[in-house]
Amino acid sequence: MMATDFTPVASLLGGALIGASAVMLMAAKGRIAGVSGITVRLLPPYSDSEFAGRLAFILGIVVAPLVVLLVTGTAPVPTIETGPALLVLAGLLVGFGSVWGNGCTSGHGVCGLSRLSVRSLVATLTFMATAMATVFLTRHVF
Repeated sequence: MMATDFTPVASLLGGALIGASAVMLMAAKGRIAGVSGITVRLLPPYSDSEFAGRLAFILGIVVAPLVVLLVTGTAPVPTIETGPALLVLAGLLVGFGSVWGNGCTSGHGVCGLSRLSVRSLVATLTFMATAMATVFLTRHVF
């Protein structure tokens, strides 16, 4: 089992930046900052004037670790303690879940909850219960 460091300052700053970006997107474009919805609309048949903004949003997520490296001199090091088959399965399940749930953790958990959406509350409780059950099962049963 891997230990996790407690990082309240970094976590608070990250949460504040996520919240600020969601508010800015809603204020500027009237759009929800749901990563799965933004990503899927980069793929055909979607084609609209928002393409450049959607691409910039996703590139920002991808480039963020490089910004951390430039600012701090240390790159975040992700650790993945499983093989490719389980990663592919997990990716497919997350993709299926965000399609079936009409959104992902950012759309429902950040934006939906702040708008007091009951549907988002149910979706977020479902993600969290599933995540807790998965962690419990993988750490204590399998």
